[in-house]
Amino acid sequence: MKILFAASEAVPFCKTGGLADVIGALPKELRKKRHDVRIILPKYKSIRGQEFNLKETGEQVYVPMGDRVEVGDIRVAKTEKGIPVYFINHEGFFGRSGLYGSASGDYPDNDRRFIFFCRAVLEACKAIDFRPNVIHCHDWQTGLIPAYLKTETPADAFFQHTATIFTVHNIAYQGIFPKKTFELTGIDWREYVLEKLEYYDQFSFLKSGMVYADALTTVSPTYAEETQSSALQGRGLEGVLRSRTQDYAGILNGLDMEEWNPAHDPFLPKSFSLDAMDGRRDCKAFLQQSLKLPRAPRAPLLGMVARLDEQKGADLLTEIVPQLVEEGMQIVVLGQGDPLIREQLARCEGRFPNSFRLRTDFNEPLAHHIYGGCDFFLMPSRFEPCGLGQLIAMRYGAIPIVMHTGGLADTVVPFGNNDDGSGFVFYETTPEALHVAIRQAAKAYNEPDRWSRLQKLVMQKNFSWTESAQAYVNVYRRALGRGPINPSARRRKSRG
Repeated sequence: MKILFAASEAVPFCKTGGLADVIGALPKELRKKRHDVRIILPKYKSIRGQEFNLKETGEQVYVPMGDRVEVGDIRVAKTEKGIPVYFINHEGFFGRSGLYGSASGDYPDNDRRFIFFCRAVLEACKAIDFRPNVIHCHDWQTGLIPAYLKTETPADAFFQHTATIFTVHNIAYQGIFPKKTFELTGIDWREYVLEKLEYYDQFSFLKSGMVYADALTTVSPTYAEETQSSALQGRGLEGVLRSRTQDYAGILNGLDMEEWNPAHDPFLPKSFSLDAMDGRRDCKAFLQQSLKLPRAPRAPLLGMVARLDEQKGADLLTEIVPQLVEEGMQIVVLGQGDPLIREQLARCEGRFPNSFRLRTDFNEPLAHHIYGGCDFFLMPSRFEPCGLGQLIAMRYGAIPIVMHTGGLADTVVPFGNNDDGSGFVFYETTPEALHVAIRQAAKAYNEPDRWSRLQKLVMQKNFSWTESAQAYVNVYRRALGRGPINPSARRRKSRG
């Protein structure tokens, strides 16, 4: 199969979140299955040609936008695994700092930037003569691609055998713009109706992908259910998803097992594995020493690597730090985000200098040190489409403490009296519920035999992309046959 991944970010070229990790890892797994996989991205200013050996193809793309035609050029590189990556270069749209915005907020022309990118993806396919069987689109920035294929190019022989898959990585980010933005798309105004592209008298790129793609996916089974369940979880698009239940599947994200491997992690001060755990004690000691915390081998060490915002539940932690410190725990938090939450956590560090550390720089080595050195990994998210942190933590022998939601519910099984499970789970988004779960975890930690069994259980788990990649292949094949992706689901009337 010929598969084109269209996305706005991908490791190692550009990243703001988990989407980049998926685009960096899933194509590698599909390539192992002998599919012809390629990736297409915007050429941001931060993607340096010399660093990634970008080459000019000599091809250009011409995109009509309103009364203008925007011109870009195509550049190409290859990943370490030999996957071709194409870049749409347009200095006016992408030759600036930041992917989606600056410190003062989102770029005001993000609608123009990604209208251009979506149309340029299709023009680029023709320019490089790559006829994909599947264009796999990711998040709102690529949401117009399915609409263009259904409305602008249905009679185009070049795409006659092309299906589109649209993956929702986080339904909270919808690409909503004023109604006047629609004029720039070139799509017929007859498509601007409630059942299609109109969204509360505005225009949503995310809804476009949901409506026109041949198949829809999201990043965990539970999140697929949650996003159809209520306005709170579906953010106003739950009706659209319910109307396409048969075409909508939740496929759990995998983990790049080569990148995240404590036996070969170049950032760790000492490697370790399931069969040789001594190095993990050294990693804990190194983490404490590097952050100037007291070296306390038996003190439960809690780690958190996340955006500092309400979605990630960072505010819940601020409420219970005094109790945790009183109970003899150490806490390390790495993240950037909400200034108020950051200030609250900074006050915790000032109040408890021997027990609490906050770091707000972009620090990849420290993230690895936290995974390799903390005893417990906190993910108290109010919602979490999939989550990567809990998978990495288990791979590194750090026991996750999570809210029962989305992908966290699918990957972390409560550790019970029978000594089975993979972590500690709470069910209400309150500081008190989080505290109870942490105390349960600390109790197991203080029982060495149970703790050892739990660490071995989680480190034996396999969260590789192998099964998930095959699930995507199945979705691609069904989409090409235009059959239901989720045959057992019952269709519901759209309200979106």
